[in-house]
Amino acid sequence: MLKALSVCAGLAVAAVVAAPLAYPHVELAPLWYPVVGIDVSNHQGVIDWDQLATSGVAFAYIKATEGSTFRDKSFARNWSEAKRVGIPRGAYHFFRLCRPVAEQAQNFIAAVPKEPGALPHVVDAEDMGPCAATPTPSDHAALLDDFLDQLERHYGRRPLIYTTSEFDSVMLEGAGLAAERFWARSLVLPPRYRTREWVVWQYHNRGRRPGVKGDLDLNVFRGNAADFARFAGEGAAGY
Repeated sequence: MLKALSVCAGLAVAAVVAAPLAYPHVELAPLWYPVVGIDVSNHQGVIDWDQLATSGVAFAYIKATEGSTFRDKSFARNWSEAKRVGIPRGAYHFFRLCRPVAEQAQNFIAAVPKEPGALPHVVDAEDMGPCAATPTPSDHAALLDDFLDQLERHYGRRPLIYTTSEFDSVMLEGAGLAAERFWARSLVLPPRYRTREWVVWQYHNRGRRPGVKGDLDLNVFRGNAADFARFAGEGAAGY
């Protein structure tokens, strides 16, 4: 009995030790959705886009701005390099609830070129505030809607909303937005929120790909390659 308990304990310890090492290589989402993409920012350092382009990456979302004044110092290089190697890309803005919408929209517009062929851009909504001027989900939704409207007028395509289950349940639930397209974060297993609205699913936060040192966010598009081509192309507004 003691020997059996010792073996079980040893296996348990081995599993605990091995789990963190195995996690970066666990990818279930591509079994369901074959179009895999990444999202990157300055946190990834200098990316070797030539290597990355050989890894099966089908699209990239690149951080451009945050709030009213911050601009990601790697954006210009990543934006240019992704285009050079032929990876379809869009930009994203980290939305701050406590900053004026017009200032944030202008920060993004000043940083991100108006370029034919870019993917629909993204507003990253996960800042929980709190802000005295925006106490309700309806207020939060109205701010996001205003931001989306301003970017759509400038770029000609309506952006996606990136969000987490926590932000969605606390800050947006009951406020509508069912007509918007979402990029949902849910590690490993499919999103259990915005189940009809999500178009992109962020399924990993510590993935690995050649050309990127360290942790990498991985995503899948909800559809096949033909669906993605329509999403990326001029007819995406009707997807």
